[in-house]
Amino acid sequence: MAKNPPETRSDQSAPPTFEQALVEIEAIVRDLEEGRIGLEASLARYEQGVGLLRRCYELLAQAERRIELVRGVDAEGNPVTTPLEDDSGTLQQKAARRSRRRSSPDDPPPTDCDPPEDDDPHVDESGRLF
Repeated sequence: MAKNPPETRSDQSAPPTFEQALVEIEAIVRDLEEGRIGLEASLARYEQGVGLLRRCYELLAQAERRIELVRGVDAEGNPVTTPLEDDSGTLQQKAARRSRRRSSPDDPPPTDCDPPEDDDPHVDESGRLF
């Protein structure tokens, strides 16, 4: 079965799509690794690759801004969504916010299957099993 050739841009003035940029970056890396082109051509290809990489990062940032987090389903079965928080906090700050969202007051009470809390009166700390 013949493999389809990589997608190329027909209009060279339009910015490449994410997929087109990745295909071109792969070709640039291949050219540079093979070492069959001269120094000037290598530098030009490297600069082109950096520009394409920036384009990919821009497209990824745009996609992140468009993502919506699904919070649940309403009474009619429609998804309830909230826009993705677009901030530049640290990973620890983002993890703390996620943790707070997960442990909201609307959470159901723990069941017998949930692990006991440290201050659970049912936990036997005497070292005896019964």
